[in-house]
Amino acid sequence: MSLQEPEHIAVSKSKGIDIDWKDGLHTSFTLAQLRDNCPCAHCTGAHGTEPQKTNYANPSPFQMYQPALKMLSCEAAGNYALKISWSDGHSSGIYSFDFLRRLATEGGS
Repeated sequence: MSLQEPEHIAVSKSKGIDIDWKDGLHTSFTLAQLRDNCPCAHCTGAHGTEPQKTNYANPSPFQMYQPALKMLSCEAAGNYALKISWSDGHSSGIYSFDFLRRLATEGGS
């Protein structure tokens, strides 16, 4: 068991995810931060394709309308990750706890 594992996870479909880590660190992730940093192969370009990044955190001021981002569901993926389904139709991202910890400490989006 690592001190960099979650001790408590609070999910709010309208706000984001808060994690209390076993080493005492507390992190909060907004919906936009989570969606913009989706770790799936499609979003990161892991299969040699162009990364398909979103920009919910900093939308274009010239965009007429962008529907509000919503988390439709968040469920455990084994004992190591969270799987999130989004209102924009995307649901292939597996957010491992290691990934979330790095995102929190490296800043992300």
